[in-house]
Amino acid sequence: MAGQKTRPDTGSVADFLAQLDDPAKRADSEVLIGLFREVSGEEPSLWGTMIGFGQYHYRYESGHEGDAMIIGFAPRKAEFSIYLMGSYLPAALEKRDQLLARLGKHRMGKACLYVKRLSDIDLKVLRELATLSVKTIKATYPTA
Repeated sequence: MAGQKTRPDTGSVADFLAQLDDPAKRADSEVLIGLFREVSGEEPSLWGTMIGFGQYHYRYESGHEGDAMIIGFAPRKAEFSIYLMGSYLPAALEKRDQLLARLGKHRMGKACLYVKRLSDIDLKVLRELATLSVKTIKATYPTA
């Protein structure tokens, strides 16, 4: 089986942000870093082209296992991908859906929230989503 490609500490977060062409995307990224640092209690690290906070080891019943960030985001060209890994776990789904209904302009994948800019959403609700996700991961994976 091939090794996991995406791992933490692949470079400097500051250098990565400095390469972003869009000043608004850089500014929104700094807001997300502050919010996720506070919610997770972890420092940011670069995971390829994603900025992650903390890490946990997962193992599925199928035997598949790996390491993932507890929470994070990627400032993609078209929109932000915000990784709320705990939000798709059964313990969080009902509350997540209630929060998403109040969030603002977004779309949601399994555990990935997509927003074009932070001004499109309610940051207080994003904080609640992030807190829910982090708490759910830490409860599900106690070594996180």
